[in-house]
Amino acid sequence: MTTSAPAPVHAADLTEPGSDTEAPVSGAARKRPKPGERRVQILQALAAMLEQPGAERVTTAALAARLAVSEAALYRHFASKAQMFEGLIEFIEQSVFGLINQLGEREPDPVLRARKLVALLLQFGEKNPGMTRVMVGDALVFENDRLQQRMNLFFDKIEAALRQDLREAAVLSGADTPTVDAQSEASVITAFCVGRLQRYARSAFKRPPGESLEHSLALLLPLRHG
Repeated sequence: MTTSAPAPVHAADLTEPGSDTEAPVSGAARKRPKPGERRVQILQALAAMLEQPGAERVTTAALAARLAVSEAALYRHFASKAQMFEGLIEFIEQSVFGLINQLGEREPDPVLRARKLVALLLQFGEKNPGMTRVMVGDALVFENDRLQQRMNLFFDKIEAALRQDLREAAVLSGADTPTVDAQSEASVITAFCVGRLQRYARSAFKRPPGESLEHSLALLLPLRHG
């Protein structure tokens, strides 16, 4: 059985909440983007720079050069580089948890729901290499500690979502210790997801996180019949 998940969101869809990023339909093109558009351009450029295999720490000077603006222009839209990374993390959170919420509404089977959660998380990483480096912390090594803490919390929430699905599945199957079973299984599956994303980032994006996923899911989340 092929595990399908909601279509993953990728960085090209990145927008600033509440901003209008649509280009004018007619008339002369604007020479200067609106403030919200410039913020989006900065975040898109940062994500693109992180996609370069073996990329070193992204500096604001390099980011400004890519956008052909001054560093001062960047700081008119973001108070710090940490705030730029927070913008990327917000995109990751909103995209992934938005898809997980859709699963909760559309998939009644808790095991299939957990399988699809794993698939969508790994698909999101594969479609967004630069974001993957943020998710696994490679891009955050020299940045503010709060950024890594926020990504840690992201995976804590992933584990919590899996734990809820797996506890429901354990109860339905008549397990003696559904809560304990779900905690152990969710921890292992979350570690698997993080490991796959890390391998993807550290292989210069040559080893896709969804490689042989069905076989892995058969081991981690076997379908329950009867």
